[in-house]
Amino acid sequence: MKPFSRYFLVIVLLYSCGAEKGADIPTTVYFGGDILTMKGDSPSYVEAVLVQGDKIRFVGEKSEALKRAGKGATTVDLNGKTLLPGFIDGHAHFSNFGLQAIGALLLAPPDATCKDIPTLIELLKEWNTPENLALTGWVFGTGFDDSVLEEKRFPTRQDLDQVSTEVPIMITHISGHFAVVNSKGLEVLGFDENTPDPEGGIIRREADGKTPNGVLEELAAIPYMLQALAPRDEASAARFFQAGQDMALSYGYTTAQEGRAMQNHELMAGSAEAGALKIDVVSYIDYAFADQYMASKWYSPGYTNHYRIGGMKLTLDGSPQGRTAWRTLPYLIPPDGQEKDYAGYPAIPTDSTVQSILAKGFENNWQTLVHANGDAAIDQLIRCLRPNVEKYGLGDRRNTLIHGQYIRKDQLDSLKELDVIASLFPLHTFYWGDWHKQIIGEELGNTISPVRTALNKGVKITIHTDAPVALPNLMRVVWTAVNRTSRSGKVIGESERLTPYEALQAITIWSAYQHFEEKQKREFGCGKTCGSGRLGRKSLESGTGRHQRHSGIANNQRGKNCLCKKMNNTLPKKKTASDWSSNLSEKGYPMLKNNQHQPKL
Repeated sequence: MKPFSRYFLVIVLLYSCGAEKGADIPTTVYFGGDILTMKGDSPSYVEAVLVQGDKIRFVGEKSEALKRAGKGATTVDLNGKTLLPGFIDGHAHFSNFGLQAIGALLLAPPDATCKDIPTLIELLKEWNTPENLALTGWVFGTGFDDSVLEEKRFPTRQDLDQVSTEVPIMITHISGHFAVVNSKGLEVLGFDENTPDPEGGIIRREADGKTPNGVLEELAAIPYMLQALAPRDEASAARFFQAGQDMALSYGYTTAQEGRAMQNHELMAGSAEAGALKIDVVSYIDYAFADQYMASKWYSPGYTNHYRIGGMKLTLDGSPQGRTAWRTLPYLIPPDGQEKDYAGYPAIPTDSTVQSILAKGFENNWQTLVHANGDAAIDQLIRCLRPNVEKYGLGDRRNTLIHGQYIRKDQLDSLKELDVIASLFPLHTFYWGDWHKQIIGEELGNTISPVRTALNKGVKITIHTDAPVALPNLMRVVWTAVNRTSRSGKVIGESERLTPYEALQAITIWSAYQHFEEKQKREFGCGKTCGSGRLGRKSLESGTGRHQRHSGIANNQRGKNCLCKKMNNTLPKKKTASDWSSNLSEKGYPMLKNNQHQPKL
């Protein structure tokens, strides 16, 4: 296969149709490529798009577009590239993009270079500069993955003590559900042999069963990540924000999601007030903060300066690849220190508590996003939804299951009955497909993220990155949904593949529906968000969905001139936060190399 390289042009445009008179309004006609409207159940194309100011005025034949544009209009020949609606991630954590952009990058190949624990230690040593340390007071890195490290284990405090025993260090797992800290970090957090495990979390211990070994799970980790890695001052906060937003732009985002907002809502609202947002960001407030933030002006169907709150978030279990997802069957390989019958655990053990949290959403007509990966957690969700649906009715809340990695077929039937959208995560088939088969078995491993079965059963679906769990690369999400091919080249559940067009629908029109934005962003046409990339008709119509990478992006949010530029195909070696900010602003965020196992469908 030839290397796949293309440009992305992202344009955010407001609703209006019909040419507008006025010599001062910039007018542009786009043509010469495959302009994919996303209307209907199969690919549909038009010849041209007319843009005046920040509004799409016409979609149709090139001759008519040029006629309406009049003399002096700018013309843009797409040269065979494809123009399509802007990307809307079904689930991600936008406020943490900056951590991934700036921190030590601990992702495994092909995304980065962290293949073993000695490499991890060296990357942290390189990152430990006075400038970086000043950002949060911690040395930090993101994205290590015990399932692909050569040692096949979590790093511990002893490993991180080799970087420093004088400053606190925190590294976060690729799932976002674990952290590891050094001895100084344990001291700063106040964790010692007398600290009990919190409900919904575990502090892993050394052989004596008392001393923390530095590995923190779930609610022993997540709240402390937010505290430890918070920027120290306004300048640091601005640097994190800019680097994260630039990363999102570089991957073609026009709408990003903050899928579990807590105090970080205030930072995003502040950025919106300052006019710093260039893309739309919709937040879902963690249920523990609902009373604090859901009554604010930001909870709205419309954006204020590109920001709004869309609803509430509830988390019922943990990470399947980290083996904290709550299952009805034991894992075949339990985590260190667990018994053979270990099956993960719930975030909230009692159904009555879950039911009351969901009731708050129903009472207030809030959309609720529910994180549940294991089938036991999904059983709990279904049990707790039923009495609320019986009492309040279905309505049009568009409650959404997030991830559902180990969902069963009978549970998909229940989602259909309860009108729950399934935002599934087929990216797992590439990153952890081989690992899933080891920890839950060959047969069940083929059924992870069952997007085809969900569609066939009539369940509304979207797909997502869960970034910064993985890079915010929605084209790789499309690729994995179409190919379902693992790191080793094995196909993970061939019968669950989507077509390329369905996968694009899942990150455009279907995701717009999930977010109650189908009227503004449903399809490419008057008033819709659009982007362009080199996705030929042959790929869409023949099913050869091989596209993992893009090489550039521009944004035209407020009627500015569009850019279209090529980016490098490998990740640079990151030194400092200022290096990242400079690199992102000048070059965009580089992508990974082609994976050698890309299949031909």
